[in-house]
Amino acid sequence: METINQAKLRLLHIGADPEFISPVIFENYTVEICTTDNPFSASQWITTNGMPDGVICERKLPGGNGFGVFDFWIEQFDPEKKIPFIILDDEKNQETVTKALQKKIDDVYIKPTKAETIISRILILKKIKPLADSASVNRVLPTPYKTPFFKRTFDIVSASVGLLLISPLLILFVIAIRFESKGKVYYISKRVGSGYKVFDFYKLRSMYTNADKRLQELSHLNQYLKEAHPTQSKKENQAQKPISHPFQNESSTLIGDENTVSEAEHLKTKKEKQETAFVKFENDPRITKVGHIIRKLSIDELPQLINVIKGDMSIVGNRPLPMYEAELLTTDDWTDRFHGPAGITGLWQVEARGKSSKMSPEERKGLDNKYSEIAKSRFSFWKDIWIILRTIPAVFQKENV
Repeated sequence: METINQAKLRLLHIGADPEFISPVIFENYTVEICTTDNPFSASQWITTNGMPDGVICERKLPGGNGFGVFDFWIEQFDPEKKIPFIILDDEKNQETVTKALQKKIDDVYIKPTKAETIISRILILKKIKPLADSASVNRVLPTPYKTPFFKRTFDIVSASVGLLLISPLLILFVIAIRFESKGKVYYISKRVGSGYKVFDFYKLRSMYTNADKRLQELSHLNQYLKEAHPTQSKKENQAQKPISHPFQNESSTLIGDENTVSEAEHLKTKKEKQETAFVKFENDPRITKVGHIIRKLSIDELPQLINVIKGDMSIVGNRPLPMYEAELLTTDDWTDRFHGPAGITGLWQVEARGKSSKMSPEERKGLDNKYSEIAKSRFSFWKDIWIILRTIPAVFQKENV
């Protein structure tokens, strides 16, 4: 019997990049990648195996190119463009990006690109693309956020000067982390930022290694889960089995791998999962002693200045979310937060400091959405300065958000 820890993702790779080797173990997925040389052998594979969950196509192919393959793919297999399609190019080329936008190709990546990076993107696209037929498509799929000139200039200057000034402090804590526990001193995870863009997110490691794998084991300690269902026991939580395909066509009775459920019950379960998408533990047992210190002073966040310089994030914005959180936030009420920039600090962080961290998911959602609207206004830069000034004293307060 297949469990959630054995979910499969089948991808079709058209090209010859040796990076894409099947199978790949990624988070809770076993990823099977089938590599074919051309669209005709790809069509033969589809005839035998069925439609893939996503397509990765190299732009340069013997006797053709990725854009021709895309046209063939849309004409023969996916006229409604429901399946994620990624172009992989050898070099950064504005002409390639422009043409991909015109054809409405989902994304373009430049070699060398790890398979895991593209897999992360495809998982997000699989969540949001099926919603394109709904009447609310313009709200569900965020329009790209373009960072204003003054905000981007401020980000680059601030992050560069900040990294230079704090480098001695970083070195000191890097040594402390290395002495306390085994493993890398830094932590890189896939995060989802503005427009559902997936990127590598940098932090100093504050937890023991393999901490992410303990999330399910410690789910009964999640503060947001307790606040949403204060009288529900751990046993009751475990008894609720979600169906395995949340975006299948809904009818009076929905059929999953292990059970059947009414449409009303499914919608209720889906809503509860969205309400508790954020994860937070009180006295988190996964955190090291040094980790408590660097989290208390927000020192673990300092490597994100590199993300700011790269353009993945801004100094001020909505926090980029881990994959397991972002995948749940794909309905109209939640997606507004992805219309704005991702950031190191933001509106809900400074507001939460004054509430002893007792902020509900609904409050946090409201502040994230509110900042996305502020980011589009003419006074957004001065609002960012106000948030930064409130962040500085908040770092030294007792609450840990």
